[in-house]
Amino acid sequence: MKEHKYYLYITTNPRKTCLYIGVTNDLARRLEEHFQNRGNIHNYAGRYYCYNLVYFEEFKYINKAIAREKQLKKWTRKKKDWLIDMKNPDRNILNAQFPYIRLAG
Repeated sequence: MKEHKYYLYITTNPRKTCLYIGVTNDLARRLEEHFQNRGNIHNYAGRYYCYNLVYFEEFKYINKAIAREKQLKKWTRKKKDWLIDMKNPDRNILNAQFPYIRLAG
């Protein structure tokens, strides 16, 4: 039986001035999509170059991940910064933990 994994994640831009919160079942793929979408004015993450992962949580059930996303989106920037700093105080870019491997074809 396949175990499901869902991720609540927070990305930031290279200057670390903007935050983007999202949910996905494939964090590596989603980070690659954010990177490829950089500069796209039609969405927030693209417009503000939010492709650097600074925080994530793993969930077994999608409804729990979505509920957490909704909760965090209501938080102030100060509270979001506090959450990130609790797990990643140096604001290291965590993308390398989720390498995206493109398959030929």
